Amino acid sequence: MTLTDDIQGEFNTAHETTAGIIVLCVCFLPGHTCSGRCGYVWEECSCHATCVSLLNCCADYSQSCLQVAPYSSSMLGGRALTILSVVFHPGERLFCRFKGEIESEGFIDAEGHARCITPLLYETGWVPFDVSTDGIHFNQSGEYLSVHPSRTDPAFEVALVNGTQWQNYGTAGTARLLEMTWNSSLIGADRVNIELWGYREVNISTESTSLQAELSYLYSLGRSLPNTGAFSFTPEPAKETFSAWELGNIRITAASESDGARDVQGLWSQAHVLAWHLEQAFRDDSAAWARNKCVQWDALEKTLPNFLDEIIDCPCTLAQARADTGRFHTDYSCDIERGSVCTYHPGSVHCVRAIQASPTHGSGQQCCYDSTGAQVLTGDSTGGSTPDRAHDWGSPPYRKPPRVPGYSHWLYDVTSYYHCCLWSDYCHIYLSHRPSSGCQAYQPPRAGAVLGDPHFITFDGLSYTFNGKGEYYLVSSPDKELSVQARTEQVKLKNGTSAKATRLSSVAMKEKTSDVIEVRLAEDLDHLQVLRNQKVLAFTEQRWMDLHGVFVFSPSPQNVTVMFSSGVGVEVRRHEGTMAVTVLLPTEFTNHTQGLLGQMNSDPSDDLLTSQGVVITSDNTTPEEIFTFGAGWNISKETSLFTYDSKYLLDTYLNQPTHDPAFIPAFSLPERPDDPLVADMLKMCFGDGAPFCKYDTLTTRSLAVGNATLRAYQSHSALIQDLEPVVSCGWLPTPRNGKKTGTTYLEGKTLSFSCNAGYLFYGSPERTCVDDGTWTGEQPYCITGWF
Repeated sequence: MTLTDDIQGEFNTAHETTAGIIVLCVCFLPGHTCSGRCGYVWEECSCHATCVSLLNCCADYSQSCLQVAPYSSSMLGGRALTILSVVFHPGERLFCRFKGEIESEGFIDAEGHARCITPLLYETGWVPFDVSTDGIHFNQSGEYLSVHPSRTDPAFEVALVNGTQWQNYGTAGTARLLEMTWNSSLIGADRVNIELWGYREVNISTESTSLQAELSYLYSLGRSLPNTGAFSFTPEPAKETFSAWELGNIRITAASESDGARDVQGLWSQAHVLAWHLEQAFRDDSAAWARNKCVQWDALEKTLPNFLDEIIDCPCTLAQARADTGRFHTDYSCDIERGSVCTYHPGSVHCVRAIQASPTHGSGQQCCYDSTGAQVLTGDSTGGSTPDRAHDWGSPPYRKPPRVPGYSHWLYDVTSYYHCCLWSDYCHIYLSHRPSSGCQAYQPPRAGAVLGDPHFITFDGLSYTFNGKGEYYLVSSPDKELSVQARTEQVKLKNGTSAKATRLSSVAMKEKTSDVIEVRLAEDLDHLQVLRNQKVLAFTEQRWMDLHGVFVFSPSPQNVTVMFSSGVGVEVRRHEGTMAVTVLLPTEFTNHTQGLLGQMNSDPSDDLLTSQGVVITSDNTTPEEIFTFGAGWNISKETSLFTYDSKYLLDTYLNQPTHDPAFIPAFSLPERPDDPLVADMLKMCFGDGAPFCKYDTLTTRSLAVGNATLRAYQSHSALIQDLEPVVSCGWLPTPRNGKKTGTTYLEGKTLSFSCNAGYLFYGSPERTCVDDGTWTGEQPYCITGWF
């Protein structure tokens, strides 16, 4: 946060806060206002969110810098955000402006509580808004999180009862009543309107090929209906005016709203293929209608750019796919943790999607796996994984096709699947444009870790213990503009005394121009706390957040994963009041890293590279020498990414050296036979990781902490095993008029081939994948006997 030149001229005492919040005064002085300046910091007071815990807010902070509940809304809009801590005059009007461009009128109730209705957007992420009571001066501001429609809480949606029937209505055996339900208390009216909205992407002018997203009101299914929370109807075929709309949503609003009114309070259904709305020709012969649509799509696809060459290859195994959390994330439509209900990918037990869209076309990758952990490919099964011309989650800068979250994917990749595969027998056409990607070019990431009190495992596998107290570089990559920093604190024992050891208490990170993300232990050590640009993020409503240049996933208060645009992943886990951190780096970072996790170059002998560029030989290195090495990787005040939002953090870190020279840890501890912990410790701490387990047990006087360290070490070892490179020889086709036995194409696997009756076999009946990535033998053929 840096004040602009004109503000600096007005407030001569303003200063930069790149390294945290500096507090020189907690007084409130006239002339310093947060109106229109949320996020700024002065010497006298602050308008940044950290001022609440530092007790140095400017006098009008809570009136000017708004907090809202709920803090998230579907990007479709229609949700009322209540402004907290501010009471307005009940007779006033309220004007809400989003992103500085979309204006709508909010409302103020009889008690002075103000609410803004979120607008329809075609993007996800944090959205700024301003409010005004005169429509001219928008000096009060806040932000809310716009989320992918599929991540909306189902309790706040219109539920389509028996979704399969909705999406196949008009095909054989589906002509019945359609039913929807909703929470009637969420519509503040006794009567409601039920509307159909359609989505399409159209040319904005005849002189341009650029497309524009359009979600438009089509017609009403019912007006001024009783708000009972349920509605059923028998759909009529669409009139010619609307027959071209094949994708859309149901919306329910208060009956007092006009038809198709935009940005008003309401509930939306999930997007779906509008089979029930399609023209009469579809109902007369759905298969013929769908085949015609599939052929049209085939012709269109042939005119579009090839996106397959720029998407990332799939991991070769299910283990790799689940371990590579920086680049791949569970596809919830086929999730092994939820019973493997894989409707669109029969034969699979789990699918993942590439987190990042491809750079040029905004395309997505999907990878599916069977119960053996092998890839399921479209060359062998219609249930194989299929890449996407438009990434399901959209991609920055969003807003315009094909980067609109959800909807572009439905148009380019899902409706065509219905046409070709679900409603007709032309699936071969669909799969010719959406073939599964192999894994021959896939390279697993390298993993480095920090765990326990604290122990380090470098990207090249070197293990050591460094118990410095301060703030240090875990990974510094100036070439790649990546910085991952760690903060350690002295361990407090249950009896209130301090141990001669430290533990990880926070990790902060940034890549290029991304948001700064910090994950730290909460004060009670009971959960993890996530901060974005020095502001605490709540994960009470959402588990996933789309941020600037980075995604954050927190499925539980003890589990956070941070994913950057380059594919870097940082996993943070809490165990027994301590943090364990794993950093996953793609191979592009080879020879581009330094810091406490070493140089990533497959050579552990040079991992103890000092900040001065000197390599300390790891053989026979003393703990004292390693301590000196680690201390040299302390960060500077100017490069700190950490937040200092409490007196403790100010006194202990910001106003102290980034490495505490007065703190000397216990480099080793004796295993005394008379120590009551030792017997149980020796039973628990054995095998790989035993030295770390023993050290942490003795320094913290806790078997639970030692056991948590051992489990964290074992978890890291399992991760390394899962990420072992696998050789793939690539897919082999089934010979025409023949058979193939086997669908795994990895090193050591053998495929068998044979011919149907009446055909002669030429080539190799068996082919084996060998370690150089090639197949033994010759390609098999089945030919007629007279040939």
